[in-house]
Amino acid sequence: MSAAIRLLVGIYDYLLLYLGLAWLGLLCLGWTLIATVLQPLMPRRPALALGRFVIMAGFRIYLASLKLSQRCRFDLSALDALRNDGPLIIAPNHPGLLDAVMIISRLPNVCCVMKAELMNNVFLGAGARLAGYIRNESVHRMVLQACEDFKNGSHLLLFPEGTRTTRHPVNTLTGSAGLIARQAGVPVQTVIIEANTPFLSKGWPLFRKPTMPLHFRVRLGRRFDPPQNIRLFTTELEQYFAEELAQPC
Repeated sequence: MSAAIRLLVGIYDYLLLYLGLAWLGLLCLGWTLIATVLQPLMPRRPALALGRFVIMAGFRIYLASLKLSQRCRFDLSALDALRNDGPLIIAPNHPGLLDAVMIISRLPNVCCVMKAELMNNVFLGAGARLAGYIRNESVHRMVLQACEDFKNGSHLLLFPEGTRTTRHPVNTLTGSAGLIARQAGVPVQTVIIEANTPFLSKGWPLFRKPTMPLHFRVRLGRRFDPPQNIRLFTTELEQYFAEELAQPC
């Protein structure tokens, strides 16, 4: 490949990724304006259904836009097997910022545990509140809200690492997944996220272009029954992720 062509491809890749992020921001901001109006007007149950469906659709549109470029590949079809399952905790590893986007894009009734500051974010806050997402600031409240939400047959998306991975292959896990699973009596479905790039991982500079093309793959892991001993369960879960992520993609 000549230097001129490499330069043009590099420019194309850069524009694709960062105009794509701007496009995602516009989608989120547009829904924020609508959700802000709808939230005080709609009954809670229809509001949850609408909020979660629109977020799923918006994220799916965003990923489809990237896929059309032929420079990003998202292999997410394994998640479709969960659509008709009853209440469960979806517990993925957390290598990058796109993880929640990828998972929510395939599931119409998923509640997400979010960092408290994101619930007040101008791009995400109103839509997240309409969808009934849960703040992670109070463990007791988080457990109560999750247990209540399961009555709607929903899934709970919770990253057991608590933040994006900083210690390869997986961070030390928090006990939140085990605690909620025990209290609610629901299983924990692990999800393995694999990528050929550290793009948007913890510490990745926002305007640093990764090596292209990008390939993201999501596969279903083991489903754990509700635990009796949270500490032992968390240790077992961490060991399971470490073993799965050590395998070649």
